[in-house]
Amino acid sequence: MKFDVLTIFPESLDSYFNCSILGKAQKNKLIEINTHDIREQTTDKRRTVDDTPYGGGPGMVIQIEPVYKTLKKVYKRKSKTTRVILMSPQGKSLDQNEVKRLSKYKRLILIAGHYEAIDARVDNFIDEKISLGNFVLTGGELAAACIVDSVARLVPGVVGKEESVLEESFSEYDQKTREFNIEFPQYTRPEEFRGYKVPEVLLSGHHGKIEEWRDKQTKYRK
Repeated sequence: MKFDVLTIFPESLDSYFNCSILGKAQKNKLIEINTHDIREQTTDKRRTVDDTPYGGGPGMVIQIEPVYKTLKKVYKRKSKTTRVILMSPQGKSLDQNEVKRLSKYKRLILIAGHYEAIDARVDNFIDEKISLGNFVLTGGELAAACIVDSVARLVPGVVGKEESVLEESFSEYDQKTREFNIEFPQYTRPEEFRGYKVPEVLLSGHHGKIEEWRDKQTKYRK
């Protein structure tokens, strides 16, 4: 699967994308992640990408032209297997159902805004908007990274054991109650730490009782 992130701060994402699971997945050619500097499509010496908003108001707005040019350079021919997404508070909130939907595409192109916003005419060149929730970040880079990370985990082979994805939090969704599962608590060595012990049932070796305990510990929430 391929991911492209359009941003004015590509260096802010490099370390995260190139380490741990995502780094290994790229080396194994399971996924491909590319960042694209919007500033490269500017024409002045200062590489200006922002300007004051029409109508007045605080802050600066990213201009539509460099964003459009970057998108066209990256995405020359439209495809049904590609989704162009703008990170925006106006978008639908991301949850695991949305992550599963996005994982069905072969390519995601994520546009990360900064400052006050991107010129609203960008809406004419995207497929959808996504938000992480009802809060504000200084830029869309972290939001884009969250999508890359969460979707990449569902690509076969990226996570070592398939069971890790099937049994983790938010892997189940009840259509009637609209609730996700929250995974049971996990423990490892030592068996006792500062007076706090691992539940005895997990040390029993009785798989049936362990599964029953885990089922009881699993919680659900909307």
